Amino acid sequence: MPAGSEPLPLPRVYRPLGPRLAAVMAIIAIIAILGLLWFVGFSDATRARVTWLQRGTVIALFGLGIACLHAMARSRIEAHEDRLVVVNGYRRREFEWAQVIAARLAPGAPWVVLDLADGTTCSAMGIQGSDGARAKADVRELRTILAARS
Repeated sequence: MPAGSEPLPLPRVYRPLGPRLAAVMAIIAIIAILGLLWFVGFSDATRARVTWLQRGTVIALFGLGIACLHAMARSRIEAHEDRLVVVNGYRRREFEWAQVIAARLAPGAPWVVLDLADGTTCSAMGIQGSDGARAKADVRELRTILAARS
């Protein structure tokens, strides 16, 4: 960190922009397509022939798709004073700052990879390479926080 600069305020949360927008737009598109198909595309006679089991199957598949899109959209990295929290889908992992050695986003990589003190790595989908310059800036900021906390 340069001399005279203020430390970054914590907590700080990093979330991917592109995947969140894609998830929301996909959910809206699926609802619109299924709604139009059901109410405009099918006649009353066709709708009457659809059983409750068939409707339940479509609703269950729709719910599964929504759950997957929600998991993608909720991915994040939270930098707190005492720890780093990584949420990938429905899995949450917490690391003390001493456990995290480095954060890297290789060219063409889908998301940030954290190098851990025990020799393993942890994917962190909260900063995704598809966000371009925003992702690079977020990685630089995360590295600054990591350097200040190590």
